Amino acid sequence: MDSSILTLILLAPLAGAILVALLPDRGKLSAWVTLLTTLVSFGLTLHLPAHFNLQQSGFQFVVNKPWIESPAIFYHVGVDGLSLWLTVLVGLLGPVGVLASWNSITRRQKVFYSLFLLQQTAMYGVFISLDLMVYYGFWELSLVPMAILIAMYGRKEGSKAATKFFLFTFIPSAPLLVAILWLYARTGTFNFSELRILIGAGALPAGALFWVALAFLFAFAVKVPVFPLHGWLADTFGEAPVAMAMVVAGKLGIYSMLRFHVGLFPIQSKAIAPLLITLAVIGILYGACLALVQRDFWRFLAFAALSHLSLITLGVYGFTFVGWSGATYQILNNELIDAALFVLLGALEIRYATSQIAAYGGLANRVPRLATIFVIVSLAMIGLPMLNGFVGEFLILSSTFAGVSHRWAAVATLGVILSAAYMLWLVQRVFYGQESKITSAGALDLRLGEQLVLWPLAVLMLVMGVSPNFWLHAIEVAPRPIMLQQTPSIDMLGQPDVIPGTSGGEVQR
Repeated sequence: MDSSILTLILLAPLAGAILVALLPDRGKLSAWVTLLTTLVSFGLTLHLPAHFNLQQSGFQFVVNKPWIESPAIFYHVGVDGLSLWLTVLVGLLGPVGVLASWNSITRRQKVFYSLFLLQQTAMYGVFISLDLMVYYGFWELSLVPMAILIAMYGRKEGSKAATKFFLFTFIPSAPLLVAILWLYARTGTFNFSELRILIGAGALPAGALFWVALAFLFAFAVKVPVFPLHGWLADTFGEAPVAMAMVVAGKLGIYSMLRFHVGLFPIQSKAIAPLLITLAVIGILYGACLALVQRDFWRFLAFAALSHLSLITLGVYGFTFVGWSGATYQILNNELIDAALFVLLGALEIRYATSQIAAYGGLANRVPRLATIFVIVSLAMIGLPMLNGFVGEFLILSSTFAGVSHRWAAVATLGVILSAAYMLWLVQRVFYGQESKITSAGALDLRLGEQLVLWPLAVLMLVMGVSPNFWLHAIEVAPRPIMLQQTPSIDMLGQPDVIPGTSGGEVQR
């Protein structure tokens, strides 16, 4: 089972996508098949943490088989502490996305759900691929369903938002492909572990490597997005269907930064880290300030995401063990919180037919269950202790304070304070005060299906806030060895651990 689990995880949503595409577009049939597929897929991902060996660094559940002889492309997959929880997260967001779309997607359902499952396949592929060409294929595949779905199911200006998303995310992929091919031309391999060893041993010219690393970074920074490359984010959040918007931001770009930028090019990453730290701090404040003045809650969510993703970027390029672990943990937090907020705000939009914040008011008494969960999620987002958001933010800010700069840490903390201001202000404007004209008409509270999505997410936020070590122990299996090997002099907060073997640290189970 261990040797085939990643292949099963990868193929389950793909098989579901093909099946849904072949079904007649009749009622909720495609939605039910998609929900069943995502539940099976999520169940398969739970095998990974259940059988992951915390005592072993490197990759586990590895499969490495020849695929194409020339160029030498291998079906090479595996997970370590960095990709373990992200793979599970993709599985968890599958059924959440289906249930979030249950009432909002009413036309061409089989097209929507087959593309949704194809997107999930691509995301799995990005997180488990260890052959750079296979990774690139899944990276590109992850962009296609999103662009199509924004164009087909966007709210008012879907075509315009899809075009902007396409241009912003596809164009940076061109230099990424050229950089990958250059590495292959000089080394004869796409294997991540072998490339890391060769680059670490100085087998490639340092001058050329700087530009190769820059090409990787450019593609990832746009996808995160890093300020000022965020031009696509607000339109995508505003137009994308709820289920797709909750998966688009952050995790693919941040993960790729950790794995394929810092992981492959440590010296080049360290050289450009001061610029990225500066942009990250600007992004934290810029996103927070713009979130404060937004009138539409989808655009509000976009700029809040920019601020929080900039904080994660700060953790990545601070080059400390604690910052790396905090960044990875914060990716999980952000995805859970954003997923819950998308479902909640989507529920409000369906009930009241508007996303204008000013149209709301006094909803707490009308929809008490929705208001309760919204407040819990908001408190998690602003980093209240005992909830998941606190853990990641604390790790990133403390590592920045100790390992980067006191001043940058202070400025970043100001952004976190602003996030509390804009989130609590949103809660106050929507749920408290005088009832507005549209909310005084009343509406149904959360339905059973919506509660089945939201309450587990809220409980998970509490569990991750109370007992973070369950997740952090697995996460630290990956970053500690890599960071020790690459930047031993800047380990300010972490404890030394075993340096990985020169074989790349793979562990075949």
